[in-house]
Amino acid sequence: MLYDTIVCEIVDNIAIITLNRPDVMNALNTQMRAEITHAVTESGKAARVVVLTGAGRAFCSGQDLGAGANPADIDLERTLKDEYMPMLAAITKCPVPTISAVNGPAAGAGANLALAADIVIAAQSAYFLQAFARIGLIPDAGGTYIMPRQMGVAKAMGAALFADKISSDQASEWGMIWESVEDDSFNKHWMSRASHLASGPTATYGYIKSAIRGSFENTEAEQLSIEARLQGECGKTRDFKEGITAFLDKRPPSFEGR
Repeated sequence: MLYDTIVCEIVDNIAIITLNRPDVMNALNTQMRAEITHAVTESGKAARVVVLTGAGRAFCSGQDLGAGANPADIDLERTLKDEYMPMLAAITKCPVPTISAVNGPAAGAGANLALAADIVIAAQSAYFLQAFARIGLIPDAGGTYIMPRQMGVAKAMGAALFADKISSDQASEWGMIWESVEDDSFNKHWMSRASHLASGPTATYGYIKSAIRGSFENTEAEQLSIEARLQGECGKTRDFKEGITAFLDKRPPSFEGR
């Protein structure tokens, strides 16, 4: 499908969604949020991994403060509930793995859009910035939920209050992201990671996502019960049978994704 603010293509079971407003550092407006929501939802049905990245020098600079109405007149609560929440839910509830390939600055809601993915891979020149306090706002787009869980309360509080840039290397050291990659090998690297997931046991990946993302809400006993139930489901998949057969045959598995 053709979009106006993003580009979406599927190659070898990899859906690549590129935020495509490079003239404004891929700032998010109403149309882009709707298009990301639609593209992620549809890609989750058609591909085995979904990648979000940015065109030009930035991943995403956050809310487009220069789009139309005076920012002070925007109904922020409505915008977050009606536009951001569906977009973030499409990513976190996507049935296949999601990757943010952070090619450049990710600021404000753009940082939290990136951090919503299952795996975040960032170029070393990229950085993350919780810029909200600079204009008298709190972190939104999931920032107050994601940050304490990924980097701990102390780092999350500092990131929110001081609004300092967090380098890609720092983000990796603090547990915010999966890895920081040298710029010259960044594109090749994230594509290799995506290819690995696109040829993996897709149904199992869905169960992994469900178990880990829900774990903070459960007691240990509840989580162990969920593990047992989901493991039972994994044991029924064709990919589990293929994995065991390949192990016994001493060959790489050929997963079908089901």
